[in-house]
Amino acid sequence: MNLTFYKYQGTGNDFVMIDNRTKIFPKENTDIISHLADRHFGVGADGIILIENDENFDFKMIYFNADGSETFCGNGGRCAVAFAKYLEIIDSETTFIAFDGEHFATINNRIISLKMINVDEIKVNENSVFAYTGTQHHVELVDDLNEYPVFENGKKIRYSYENPGSNVNFVQQINDSTFRVRTYEKGVEDETLACGTGVTAVAIAMHKTNKTNSNLISLPVEGGVLEVSFTEENSIYKNVFLKGPAKFVFKGSLEI
Repeated sequence: MNLTFYKYQGTGNDFVMIDNRTKIFPKENTDIISHLADRHFGVGADGIILIENDENFDFKMIYFNADGSETFCGNGGRCAVAFAKYLEIIDSETTFIAFDGEHFATINNRIISLKMINVDEIKVNENSVFAYTGTQHHVELVDDLNEYPVFENGKKIRYSYENPGSNVNFVQQINDSTFRVRTYEKGVEDETLACGTGVTAVAIAMHKTNKTNSNLISLPVEGGVLEVSFTEENSIYKNVFLKGPAKFVFKGSLEI
């Protein structure tokens, strides 16, 4: 079968996008998903995203990690919104459904602002914070992020959690409302240039542990800068928005 695909990226987090409204893609075949994501033998991506019809929402987003496991991805969600606009499914705003539930988003000059789920699953440990922001995230402050062994330590921490494990975010505070982040992602099993659910977890963790009093956090990542805003009520983080660019890279086709 000849498959048409589109490549998008959000602050360096890159995705193969597929218009699956006609249900042609064999999404139960994890070998094909992994092949598409392979940077040497396939297209190359951090994840694969399918756009499908849904009777209650503008569209349905289905996200697969590079290893074929299904979850939610914040930057993937922002890219899905940009792709849905390209497909003329939506205009300047949308409500769609994904792995972790309903999401609202707006588009303003290629900047996508995506509403994340409410976050109330937060565990503060001695040297780290765990938060669920659509997927699992470990957050840990370090002194020198440039020299920190993100891959080695991230992999160890990722597998220290019970199945399905956890993404791991290492953080360096820049000022009262700016935190630089590097992330090891489960499913990709490597450091990625950005992670939307990861920076969301970092922003909330830093507020929860009183590292910041701001509810608007700037988060430089390896692929650019993301922004997270929120309100907090009775230890529940609501109106959580992830904001940043989402860009089309190229379109292609291949036999699968």
